[in-house]
Amino acid sequence: MPDTSKMLDQLKTRFGASVQTTSDSTPTAWVSAAAVRGVLRWLKHEVSRPYSMLFDLTGIDERDRQYRTGQPAADFTVVYHLMSLERNADIRIKVPLTGEFPSIGTIVDLWPSANWYERELWDMFGIKVSGHPCLRRILCPPWWEGHALRREHPARATEMEPFTLPDSRQDEYEREMQFRPEDWGLARSEGGDEFMFLNLGPHHPGTHGVLRLVLQLRDEQIVNVVPDIGFHHRGAEKMGERQSWHTYIPYTDRVDYLGGALNELPYLLTVERLAGIDVPPRAAMIRVLLCELYRISSHLVWFGTFALDVGHFSAVFYMFNDRERIMEFTQAFAGARLHPGCFRIGGVADDLPIGWASKLEDFIEYFPKRLRDYEKMIVNNRIFKARTKGVGRVTTAQAIEWGMTGPNLRATGLPYDLRKMRPYSGYEHLEFDIPTGASGDSFDRACVRIEEMRQSLRIIEQCVKHMPGGDYKSRHPLATPPLKQHTMQDIETLITHFLGVTYGPVIPPGEAMVPVEASKGINGYYLISDGQNWSYRTRIRTPSFPHIQMVPQMAQGLMIADLIVILGSLDYVLADVDR
Repeated sequence: MPDTSKMLDQLKTRFGASVQTTSDSTPTAWVSAAAVRGVLRWLKHEVSRPYSMLFDLTGIDERDRQYRTGQPAADFTVVYHLMSLERNADIRIKVPLTGEFPSIGTIVDLWPSANWYERELWDMFGIKVSGHPCLRRILCPPWWEGHALRREHPARATEMEPFTLPDSRQDEYEREMQFRPEDWGLARSEGGDEFMFLNLGPHHPGTHGVLRLVLQLRDEQIVNVVPDIGFHHRGAEKMGERQSWHTYIPYTDRVDYLGGALNELPYLLTVERLAGIDVPPRAAMIRVLLCELYRISSHLVWFGTFALDVGHFSAVFYMFNDRERIMEFTQAFAGARLHPGCFRIGGVADDLPIGWASKLEDFIEYFPKRLRDYEKMIVNNRIFKARTKGVGRVTTAQAIEWGMTGPNLRATGLPYDLRKMRPYSGYEHLEFDIPTGASGDSFDRACVRIEEMRQSLRIIEQCVKHMPGGDYKSRHPLATPPLKQHTMQDIETLITHFLGVTYGPVIPPGEAMVPVEASKGINGYYLISDGQNWSYRTRIRTPSFPHIQMVPQMAQGLMIADLIVILGSLDYVLADVDR
């Protein structure tokens, strides 16, 4: 905390910033649009133990917000969320903007990863980014009307005219989707030789979802790659601003649809931080147990499909069979498999089922041998090594520069894992190691995930042996309705019960983000409460978004077949990219 206070004091003295206290205790400074570039450069390059990672960049439409005490007047706010891995600390820089379509300068030259975030800022809010090299829509199609996260944009299909697609409009849309190299700053030829431009996707089986990659090729060698995302965009953030705090929980499962409960945890930890809710120890450990099971499940899907990408056809069947054992347990607990929806504000929906411990003990005994078999079958295979070693190499500095987190960052040799560095939900009481690589290539990314499954199994074993007793949900009034015997005694309690169940809890005004170590990297929900029973602003920071943005740099100079290996080794989900 003294280090944080000193940093804020320096910002106030040097740049005239105003300081704000947030619900998650993240130091936050308001600066003008004219000063923000200097502030960001200073934080990245000039302070000791700098804030080297642009963790997130987003906007807020402030025009309908009621609780803005102590904040400068603004129609829109641009939020820069920076992370210092050396300090293990974050800082938020906020820029107030006025006007219907305000403007702010680009920072692509400071962080290349800002490119996509700034395009999203324009696409979703209509905030112009001057100096951006290619300011165009990124999640919505080029013919989309309006900017979806502005307050006036409709949130439901019933608020819009029915969608129609006459032949004339379809032809127009297809023309707009045609790739023109000049629009992206790419040359059609060099030295008298023409480049080939190849569409990979949007339905290529090697892309792990609906993704379009346009390749600029010299023969089979990749000169450049232009990712085209948004095919999975479903307005997940907009949905979070029209659902109640409680009813939005099932939507989170659909973001990284292979991560299951790992999606629910960052959302609920943030809501609980805003509401001041403490989770009982039993509920916290049940959450950890489910999250680590889903981590293994997600890694098994990745391992099998990655092996398939490289040419090993048998592995995916074996690994899906092992994943089925995890799905059987989650179904017994939550009644669902892929999308459990089993966490609640203040805890979990129900206690563990009868016989849960013996079922998990069987899995703990069964799974290590299977992992050893997979390593012999795949990792030690000379073809697998030849296809993955040295391919898609990333240094630690590059990873931080582009916002890479999770196993992909740890494969570069940096042992940064939020479960260790910023323990949450009881991870501080559990013993496990942080696997790391050395080369940061596709092979190391695979090895790190395999060892992570072993460490997750260690955590699960400790949860089984040391599961505490007590409540599986907090008795805080914002988490649990009044007990039945009380509601039958006085009308006030009955009304409280009715309002809590019908409308959901009213969360005090504030803002917070409590990120977690998800299966694909750091996942976080930046939530703003305006004192209502729904979120005023729901921002989902997903790990796959910056990972896909980094693909062009990783693939330049390699072959088309190497690109498929790189994509598989990153372990992304397009719904996690597009939200």
